[in-house]
Amino acid sequence: MENIKSNFWSLLVVLTLSACSQDFLDLKPISSATTDNFYQSADDIKIAVNGAYAGLQASGVSTNNYIFGEITSDNTIPVASGSVTDQDEFDRFYIRTTNPYILARWNDSYTAIARFNTILDKIEAISMDAALKSRYIGEVKFLRAFVYFNLVRSFGDVPLVTKSITNADEGYDYSRSPASEIYTQIQQDLTDAEAALPLSYSGNDIGRATKGAAKALLGKVYLTLKNYAQANTKLKEVIDSGVYEILPNYADVFTVSNKNHKESVFDIQFKSGGSGEGNPWPNTFAPQNSGNAVINFGGGGNNQPTLDLINAYEEGDLRKDISLATSYTNASGQVIPDRYVKKYFDVPATSGDNGNNIPVIRYADVLLMYAEALNELAYQANGPAFDYLNQVRTRAGLQGRSAADTPSQEAFRLAIEQERRVELAFEGHRWYDLVRTDRAIPVLNGKKDQINLVTTLTQNHLVFPIPQSQIDINKEKIQQNPGY
Repeated sequence: MENIKSNFWSLLVVLTLSACSQDFLDLKPISSATTDNFYQSADDIKIAVNGAYAGLQASGVSTNNYIFGEITSDNTIPVASGSVTDQDEFDRFYIRTTNPYILARWNDSYTAIARFNTILDKIEAISMDAALKSRYIGEVKFLRAFVYFNLVRSFGDVPLVTKSITNADEGYDYSRSPASEIYTQIQQDLTDAEAALPLSYSGNDIGRATKGAAKALLGKVYLTLKNYAQANTKLKEVIDSGVYEILPNYADVFTVSNKNHKESVFDIQFKSGGSGEGNPWPNTFAPQNSGNAVINFGGGGNNQPTLDLINAYEEGDLRKDISLATSYTNASGQVIPDRYVKKYFDVPATSGDNGNNIPVIRYADVLLMYAEALNELAYQANGPAFDYLNQVRTRAGLQGRSAADTPSQEAFRLAIEQERRVELAFEGHRWYDLVRTDRAIPVLNGKKDQINLVTTLTQNHLVFPIPQSQIDINKEKIQQNPGY
């Protein structure tokens, strides 16, 4: 993955899109002269594709994903001090249409999509090895599908842009496409990617999108759409590939020195060392006012685990102490009670410059999704779905489930919900899992006082508001989601 990153900064000179609040989608088109001059050779395409991966590091795409996937749920809460309310709006559901995290998700996602579209538009005319060209197209289509998947799950209907915007006025032609059309495009991109990508890479190419990553993400898309038969087929193909495995030790999954291991299906790559490509999460999540007691350069106190999540871990679950802590010892030897995420610990070069990758899909996720799909097709007492669920539980030091304690399809659904919550805690899945399974409204409303919701959740809350700036600059084409 080193080569993917080494050309990031040189690529920005050519591909960075201006963030002008008066341009639709905040995507100011690259001048044709600039793009025509750049895309001349196979090496240029390589640099561009590497830069496409770097676009995933943007805060609205990855590093702020915990706000959307965790803080909105019953897993975590934002920092409790100070005057900042932007994250609290997600936690208690009074999200303003001007919330900066909403705007960043929209802008950073469409900036990345514009980069992907430019590459796909330009690559066909380049004379290069046909197999490598096909692979690059597959990689970029995978990345575009991933970003659109997060967009459609966040906002519902969104503009579907699949080609370069070459005229400033052209952006105003795009209205919000139905979510069904977005999902159709996602499925097509992932199907194309699956056909073009290799099973694995070696050397500096490790970390690129693979055939297994495309299959796994497609399986998650099918699961989201409740197309359980196709989800079953696609996820089983990942399992049968023999490429992935559960690591024996849960802690090893998140150790920086062990990145891109056998359980990693797809990660967003980060690297410490002062290059601007470090992961901020370890410092962001460490306790406020803790000095260097937990991590060098201190912490922001964000994404604090809730007591509800802490209590969700079964006795003896080895994942709990690896994932979170409830106190730390300060420089004076005092034990300070403070809940925080420790899953992503690293030793940063400077504040926020950590080497952790952000996991997108792990093999444990694939096993749990496959068990879920099997159960949705038909509950089978002590059948294969139990076997795949119990692979994850066994690694956690827990006794496997059986029909004796999970005697029905509904009971198995709740078992999967519980297992995904603790296995994938702080990885950005909880909110989307609850929405996908139609459980967000009953689960969160059932804890309304406990998690301090300011309103009773309805269907309107299952997507976030469209950024007000996008409505203001294109009122004829872009309308707000109901309830905001």
